[in-house]
Amino acid sequence: MGKAPGPARVFRRPMNQLTILGALSIFSFLFLASHLFTEPRYIALIHKRPEPRHAAATISRCNALKLQAGPPRDFHERSQSDRFVHGTKPVLIKRAKIWTGGKNGTEVIRGDVLLDKGLIKSVGNLHRGRLEAYGSDLVVVDAKDSWLTPGIVDIHSHLGDAPSPALDGAEDDNSEKETIQPWLRSLDGLNTHDASYPLSISGGITTSLILPGSANAIGGQAFVIKLRQTDERTPTSMLLEPPYNINNSFPNLNLPPRWRHMKHACGENPGSQYHDTRMDTNWAFREAYKKASDIKEKQDEYCSRILAGKWDGLGQFPEDLQWEALVDVVRGRVKVNVHCYEAVDLDAMVRLTNEFKFPIAAFHHASEAYLVPDLLKKAYGGTPAVALFATNSRYKREAYRSSEFAPRILARHGLKVLLKSDHPVSNSRYLLYEAQQAYYYGLPYNLALASVTSNAAEVMGMGHRIGYVKEGWDADLVIWDSHPLALGATPSQVFIDGIPQLHSAHVVRKPDSFQNLPKVPDFDEEAAEAVKYEGLPPLAPRRSTAGVTVFTNVTSVYGRTPDAVEVLFTANGAPDLGVAVARNGSLMCSGTFADCLLSFDPPDVTYVDLEGGSISPGLVSFGSPLGLHHIEAEDSTNDGDVFDPLVKGVPKILGGDTHIVRAADGLLFGSRDAYLAYRAGVTSGITAPTHKNFYSGLGVSFSTGAAHKLEAGAITQEVTGVHVAVRHFSKPSVSTQIATLRRLLLGPQDGASGYWFKKVTEGEIPLVIEAHSADIIATLIILKKEVEAETGKTMTMTITGGAEAHILAKELAEARVGVILNPSRPFPYVWEDRRILPGPPLSRDSAIMKLKSAGVIVGIGCEEIWSARNLRFDVAWAAIEAGGRISMREALAIGSVNVQKLLGVEIPAEEEDLVVTRGGELLDVHSKVIGVLSPRQGTLQVLE
Repeated sequence: MGKAPGPARVFRRPMNQLTILGALSIFSFLFLASHLFTEPRYIALIHKRPEPRHAAATISRCNALKLQAGPPRDFHERSQSDRFVHGTKPVLIKRAKIWTGGKNGTEVIRGDVLLDKGLIKSVGNLHRGRLEAYGSDLVVVDAKDSWLTPGIVDIHSHLGDAPSPALDGAEDDNSEKETIQPWLRSLDGLNTHDASYPLSISGGITTSLILPGSANAIGGQAFVIKLRQTDERTPTSMLLEPPYNINNSFPNLNLPPRWRHMKHACGENPGSQYHDTRMDTNWAFREAYKKASDIKEKQDEYCSRILAGKWDGLGQFPEDLQWEALVDVVRGRVKVNVHCYEAVDLDAMVRLTNEFKFPIAAFHHASEAYLVPDLLKKAYGGTPAVALFATNSRYKREAYRSSEFAPRILARHGLKVLLKSDHPVSNSRYLLYEAQQAYYYGLPYNLALASVTSNAAEVMGMGHRIGYVKEGWDADLVIWDSHPLALGATPSQVFIDGIPQLHSAHVVRKPDSFQNLPKVPDFDEEAAEAVKYEGLPPLAPRRSTAGVTVFTNVTSVYGRTPDAVEVLFTANGAPDLGVAVARNGSLMCSGTFADCLLSFDPPDVTYVDLEGGSISPGLVSFGSPLGLHHIEAEDSTNDGDVFDPLVKGVPKILGGDTHIVRAADGLLFGSRDAYLAYRAGVTSGITAPTHKNFYSGLGVSFSTGAAHKLEAGAITQEVTGVHVAVRHFSKPSVSTQIATLRRLLLGPQDGASGYWFKKVTEGEIPLVIEAHSADIIATLIILKKEVEAETGKTMTMTITGGAEAHILAKELAEARVGVILNPSRPFPYVWEDRRILPGPPLSRDSAIMKLKSAGVIVGIGCEEIWSARNLRFDVAWAAIEAGGRISMREALAIGSVNVQKLLGVEIPAEEEDLVVTRGGELLDVHSKVIGVLSPRQGTLQVLE
C-alpha cells in the first residue's frame, strides 16, 4: 500500500559569489543614501548645476575681492619703469649730498646716482666698469656737492582741475549736483594747459594728488599725476599707477589692485554749498556708507555661494556703477583724504570710520587736530596722517584756532605730518616753503623734509616707487642750489621719470652757509601755550619797559631816514660784538661798549643779551585788509565793503556818488593776525577800505601792536592816499573805469571825493591803483601824463599788485610811478596776471629785481591778513633771489620805508618803531623777534 503526500516543497537554486556581491552593493548604496548623503556637502553635490560659461571669470573676480591694494611682490624686480620714454638717455649725477628719505629721513649719502629706463639704478659710489658699459649715451651731471632729494610730492592739489589763469568754464574741481558723489573723477576735469605745470616743476614738484574740491561731502575720486608734459599731451598719460578699473577693465585679477583715492569733506564747505548743517552732512555720510556696506555684503554673500559651488538662482554679480568706488572704500582699497578742520568734525568722522569699518589716509587742513591727537588714534584701521598748511590760517571760523606749532605737536604725539599746497589756494611751486616754515617753528628737520617727500608718498600709497632716493624707485629727483630747508632753496635741475625738466636753469650764487641745515629759534614755550589755551594763547606784548635798556652782543643796527634805511652799526665779522642803548623806547646810541656806556649808571640799566641779534626798522604791511578783518569769511568780524558808485547808486545820506570812505573809521584793533604780524617784526599796517570793484577810499596807517584806537600811537596817520582798482573783472568795463578816473582827476571835483582827488592832482597825496595788466598800467601812465600836462603839477601814482609791471619797468621809472608787488612772487591767478616774470630758476631776474634795476621804487605787499606775519621771509627771499644785488638795508627798505613812501605815509624817522631780534638779523630765519622799541609809547614792548 503507498503514503499520502505532505506539504508542497519549494526548491531554491544555489547562490554563487557574484550574486552575493551585487546584493551587498545595493545594500551599501541604500545605507549611504539614507545616512551619509543627508549632510549639506553631499546634498550640494546632488543638486549641483553645471557651472555657467562665465564661471571662471566670476570666481576670479570673487577671489580678487580678497586681495589688498598695493604693488605686486615682484614690483622692485622691474628693469624699466612703466612711464619710461624711449629715447631718454641714461644720466649719472655725480658728487651729490643725497637726502635719501631713508632711516626716518635722517640718512644722507655723499656719492652718485645713476638713472636709466626711468628708474634709479644705483645710489652711492658706482663702479667705473658699470658706467663704461653705457658708452657715449651716458649724460653726466656734476652736482658739485649740492643737495639732492626725491621729487617733491604734493598730497593735496587742484592743479589742472582749478587751472590758472582762472577762466569761466574752466573750474572743474567742484560739482553742484548733490553732496554725495563718489562716482565723480577729478581726472575728467584735468586741464593739461594749466600754466602752473612748469611753474610747479620749477619748485621741485614732481607728483601731485589731484583732489576734487570740498564743496561736496563726497566730492569724488582723486588721481595721482606726474607733472611733466607727455608726448600724448593727455590727462591719462600723466597718471601714476592708475587703478585698473579706471576703464572698468581688469587685465589680471591675480594681481593686487592698485590704490584708489577719494575726497571727503566735512564742516563748513559742504554745508554752505547745500545749505546743510553738520547734522545733515553727517547723516548724508551715514546713508551713503550704509548703501555701500549693503552692496558689499551682497557681493560677499554672492561670492560665498559661488565659491561653494551654489550657482542656482544667483543671477548677475551685485554691483552699482555709481557706488562701486565707495564699496571699495569699505573694502579698505581706497586712500580716503578728508577735508576736516575742527574737533567736532574730526570726532564725527572718526565715529563714522568705526561704524562702517573703513580707514582714512589723511585729514587735511585739520586746524584743531593738534588739540585732539588721541582722538585721531581711535580711527578705524590706524591713525590717519594730518596734512596742514604751515601758517595759512584764520581765514574762516574753522581755521581760527590753527597754530604754526601744530606740525611739531602732532609729530611729538607720533602722528605723521604732511605739508600741502591746496593749489592754487597756495602756489604749489613753493610747497617746500611750507616745510621750511614748519621746521622754523619746531618740526624736526627730517620730518619736515619727509612731509613733502617720503611720508607724503607713503600716505599716497606710492611709497614703493616715489618719495625716496633708492635703487629701483622712480627717477624723480631734485638738485637744489642750497640746503632744501634754507629759505629760498631753488632747484637747479628737476628729473621726472629720468627726464630733465629745466632746460636753462638760472642758478643764484648763495653764501656757503646756505648749504648747511639752518639753525632755528626755540619756540618750546609758545608751543606749550598753544595747547594750554586751546589755540588762542595771548599775543599782546607781555610787558612794557621804560627807562634805559642796554642790548649787548649786537651784530648790527639799522635806522631810518625819510627815504631809506641806513646802517648805524655793524660788527662786520669782528670778534667783539657791539651794544645799543635805548631810553624810553628811543634808540640813543649804538656801537662799541666804550662808545655808548660811559654816560650810564649801571644801577639804572636793564641789560638784554641779543646773542648776535640786531635792531632794525619795523616792517610795513599793505595789500590785505589787515586792521579791518578778524576772520575774512565771517562778516560779523569785519568792517565790510564800501559802496561803489560805478556799480550801484550810493545813498544820499552818505553824500551820494561823491562820497568817500576813510579806512580809519572802521579799524579793528587787537586781531590775532595783527598781533602775530607785530610779533614777527611788522609793526605798522597800511590799509584801504575793502571793496570788490573800482572804488575804495582813503587809506590809513596804524600800529599792529595797539590794543585799541585810543592807545598812544595806535593810528600813525589818519589819511594816507586815495585808493581805487582798475581790473578786467571789475564791472563795468576797463575803459569805463579809466574814463571815471579821468573825470575824477580832471573833471568837476565836487563833494568829499572831489576834495581828495584835487589833493591827488596837486601832488599832495598819492593815487594808489591796484592794477595787474601791463595794458592797464600803460594806460594809467598815459593818464598820469595827461593830468600833469593839464594841471602843470606832478602827480604821485603808485601801482599795487603789478603782476605784469616788469614789462613796463623802463616806462614806469621814466614816469616816476612806483610799484608795490603783491604777491612778491607773482602767480598767474587770472588772465591779466598771466605774463609774470617767474624768477629763478626760470628767469635770471625776479620781478622785484627787474623793476629795481630800472630805477622803479619797489615795495612788497601781502595778499591776505594771515600772511602779514611772513613779510620778513618775503623780503629776505627777494634779497636771496637777487644773488647779492640787494643789500640788507635795501631789502629792509623794500619792506618798510619804500612802502610808506609809495602810499603817502609821512612819519618822522625818530618816531618809527624799531624791532629787536635775538640770534640774528630780522631777515635771518634763525632769528627771533623779542621786542619792539616804540618811541610813540615811550617803552620797550617785550614779546618773550
